[in-house]
Amino acid sequence: MASSAPTTAIDEFADKATTMQKVQTLLHRYPWLSPIVVLALLIVIFVFLGQVMGVGDLDNFILPGTISLVLQQTVIVGTLAIAQTIVILTAGIDLSIGAIMVLSQMFMANLAVYATASNVTFLAGQNPVLAVAVGIVVATLASSLNGFLIVRFNLPPFIVTLGTLSIFTALTLILFKARTIQGKEFPDFLGLLGTGFQIGPFTFTLGLLVMLALYAIFSYALRGTAWGTHVYAVGDDPAAAELSGINVRRVLFSVYCVAGFIIGIAAWITIGRLDAASPNVAPDINLETITAVVIGGTSLFGGRGRLIGTLLGTLIIVVLDFGLSLAGLDQAYRVLAIGVLVIAAVAVDQWIRKVKA
Repeated sequence: MASSAPTTAIDEFADKATTMQKVQTLLHRYPWLSPIVVLALLIVIFVFLGQVMGVGDLDNFILPGTISLVLQQTVIVGTLAIAQTIVILTAGIDLSIGAIMVLSQMFMANLAVYATASNVTFLAGQNPVLAVAVGIVVATLASSLNGFLIVRFNLPPFIVTLGTLSIFTALTLILFKARTIQGKEFPDFLGLLGTGFQIGPFTFTLGLLVMLALYAIFSYALRGTAWGTHVYAVGDDPAAAELSGINVRRVLFSVYCVAGFIIGIAAWITIGRLDAASPNVAPDINLETITAVVIGGTSLFGGRGRLIGTLLGTLIIVVLDFGLSLAGLDQAYRVLAIGVLVIAAVAVDQWIRKVKA
């Protein structure tokens, strides 16, 4: 009779692990699983309340028009959340993302605005392609400044970006006098990413396609390139990454440069989505991006998370807000629900991090 193979430590653990330990290990390995479960539950609950219970206007929740609107509302937060995810993966945080986006879009609009419009600067009337390029460069440089201060002076990202949040907000107001530029005042190219098109009963925009393309590109960059491997390594343990030959400072600086480029693209998307450029747009966008990243399963302590989770986190925020709105609840209850989700997501992250490697 043949002898059985020796039992390994892994096999022994697998046999003895409780159900909760197996779930904990599974969520540690696939952090996007928890947000997809939450999103599915929200959809099921809202459909049940609408179709069976007849609550509010939730019977319209699964109509093509509603789904199209939900998807379109993800583009601004969803695009900026890509940049926030990359930063948080390094155990950092960026509180200036919204201010950089506004500064970038105001550069774009004030350069491309028709010279015949009222209250324009001497820079008005530039080629709109050049204006978009300049805006993206401005966003990249602004975010690179964050990276430089963090890397060069070893300052905490929270403090640096809290300071630059005020600096970039003030620069926008000083340079552009808080003037909102409407879509009729600039060439169509500036609002190009707001162009809609139909696929069956659904309406999509070019901005949504650009956002999804960015998710695909940077998902591959994080999972399939040496740069992405270094980003995760720096976020997980910078000292160990340094010992393994990774230039931690260079990786951190590159992360903020890349984040700035994404923010610049988001600025262009925002102009198309709103058909205007305003210094007062999306005042809560910083917190919304952090919320999407956290709910999406990315650890605030760095080194763990996926962009697919961030996309799901963005959808959760929009679906929850839209569903509660259709149910007829006050805005305060919608804000309350988001707050509960954030705390729950952080608590789950803390629990997941206790998994033994």
